[in-house]
Amino acid sequence: MNNYPYRINVGFLINAPVGTYRDFTIDEPSMELADDLHADNIHCGVRVSRVQQGILAEADCSCNTELECIRCLEPFTTTLKAHFEELFHFHNLRENQDEELFLPENGYMDLGELVREYLVMEVPYAPVCKEDCKGLCPICGKNLNLEPHVHPEEE
Repeated sequence: MNNYPYRINVGFLINAPVGTYRDFTIDEPSMELADDLHADNIHCGVRVSRVQQGILAEADCSCNTELECIRCLEPFTTTLKAHFEELFHFHNLRENQDEELFLPENGYMDLGELVREYLVMEVPYAPVCKEDCKGLCPICGKNLNLEPHVHPEEE
């Protein structure tokens, strides 16, 4: 297993003509997205391209994660999908001193933190296991998807 699965060698692009690119695939079994959020089956298709200012990384990533439904409180598995484009600037360009992402001098860009951040941004604010989830009974708290029922007071 690769100790740095999200690290890509792009050193060959540094002196390549503008427009040169290469595609990579990253498949990893798991990743911790946050303290209480775990991802499985991470897949990323990555294109790195030489541009005037540096190296452009374009990625389409997906993973499976388990969330808790806000209506019935049951866990369910869902797929998160994220797309991002980030420019890794060359260090020698003085006008880019305020930029956050720089291409390391060793020619290896690490996309791990970007993949994690962009997948976390795709977690729904109010996850629902299925669109027609009935939720919990407001009287007894039973899952209405499993046990539809009425209480004598409602009749």
